[in-house]
Parts: sequence; C-alpha cells; structure tokens
Amino acid sequence: TVQGQGSKAKLLIASAEYAAVRVSGEDNILNLEIGHRYQAVTSAAEAVDLLVDAQTGMHERSVGLWLALTGAANGDADLDRQLTDLVASITGQDRRVLEIYRDRGWLRDDIPSDELVETYAVFCSIETFVRITRHDGWTVDRDRAWLRRMLTEVIFLPLQGD
Repeated sequence: TVQGQGSKAKLLIASAEYAAVRVSGEDNILNLEIGHRYQAVTSAAEAVDLLVDAQTGMHERSVGLWLALTGAANGDADLDRQLTDLVASITGQDRRVLEIYRDRGWLRDDIPSDELVETYAVFCSIETFVRITRHDGWTVDRDRAWLRRMLTEVIFLPLQGD
C-alpha cells in the first residue's frame, strides 16, 4: 500500500519530480545529468536550444501527472503546500541555471536578475505548456518554437547568427 511509503502528497510530488527529471529528491539540478549538460554548453545559442528541448521533454513526460497533482491539491491542504514548495524549488533550479549563463555574459543585463528568473519561470512553466498545448490547441512543435523565440528575445542577449 501507499501508506508504507509516506504521505500521499510526498509520493505524488516524488512521482512528478521523477517524471520530469527522472530523479526524485535531488535539491540541485546541476548535480543531475541535465545539469551537467546545462553547464557544458559553449554558446548562448546552444544553451537556448538545450533549455527549450529539456523543458519541452520534461513537460511532455510529466503533463498528465502534473494535471492530476494540481487537481488533487485543490482538495488537499498538505498536497497544496508541497506543490507550492515544488514550484518554488523549480524556480530556484531555474535561477541556478540562469546564473551560469549570466556569469558567461549571455543574458540581458538591462532587466534585474529576479525579474529575468521569474519571466523565464513563466515562459518555461508546465502551466504555460498546458495552456498553450492543451487549452489553446498548439502543437508541441509550435510551443517549442514559441519558447525558443521568447528566450532569445526576452531572456538572452541577441544570439549570434539569429
């Protein structure tokens, strides 16, 4: 039974983490294989491509579970708190990755860092993916192209060759 594995909320959150990044319970994305790839890119264009592909893949793997999780959180205060913590953690992971790219001089510097992180978090959130692909009827490829354009126009400095 599920009871032997901990609370329902913790099990659902762990499942969502595993679906998205194929690991659960890791506090720092930079310790994961995808984090190593984020750190290894050598150009802003390569970073944008990796971010878009990684985010899209995470969303495609976890969208069904995410919808179930958010629906269940409406009637479960413990799950709602843990979901809030998960979203904050995701934003923290986004910040870690963007700090690498800011240090490399690839991000816009005319927007405060906190605003850049929050803007990125909105663009790359699963909620945005659900809205665009489920509610607005866009294909995943169209969403991927939109996300790439938003990152290149709003988050990153102009990419060479774009």
